[in-house]
Amino acid sequence: MVKLVQQHMGVIIAMAIILLWFAVLVFGLTLTLDFASPLVYLLILIQTHLYTGLFITAHDAMHGTVSKNRKLNTTIGHFTALLFSYNFYKRLFPKHHEHHKFVATDKDPDYHDGGFLAWYFSFLMQYVSWQQIVLMAITFNILKLFLPVENLILIWMLPAVLSTLQLFYFGTYLPHRGIHETGNQHKSRSQKLNHFVAFITCYFFGYHYEHHASPGTPWWQLWKVKEKQVY
Repeated sequence: MVKLVQQHMGVIIAMAIILLWFAVLVFGLTLTLDFASPLVYLLILIQTHLYTGLFITAHDAMHGTVSKNRKLNTTIGHFTALLFSYNFYKRLFPKHHEHHKFVATDKDPDYHDGGFLAWYFSFLMQYVSWQQIVLMAITFNILKLFLPVENLILIWMLPAVLSTLQLFYFGTYLPHRGIHETGNQHKSRSQKLNHFVAFITCYFFGYHYEHHASPGTPWWQLWKVKEKQVY
């Protein structure tokens, strides 16, 4: 039983993130919002983190680390990408592998030689498509017939936007900005060893050099690579 769980841990963790995301979404969308209550702001933060988890799961699927079953791995990748504001896995896949191949160069779709805001805007332009905007608008206008607009904005839409900031800041900007040390072949840096902070900030992707050094390691095991990595 233990061995079976270990073999399918990637799928189990992916399903847990998906189910938690749905649970918080349903709870938040049906909740009578009281802006004086800390619960509203806590829900926004939790859902932001779970949105980030959806994207990280899709990302891991791009590296084939969610499941050894290729079809299941790809299906989970497609599904989690779609849940993240209608991202398309087939569009994300080549861009992400270009990032690994051409990291921190003008061929890297995630890289921009500029300040934080200019880089963030460039990052969004790489990954936001008109199809997403249209699908989000259609979904919003259908859902608002049944659910309060404030709930839709605060629990469904705002966390998705905040999550792009979380992913960008901790998973792209901090690791790749500035000049890297000679011999740093991955042109990446990592945050200091602190597993709790690393998980809360971006599912261990603050350990970014480790991810580039070992892209076949799933997010939930990156902390092990961090402890062993010497560079």
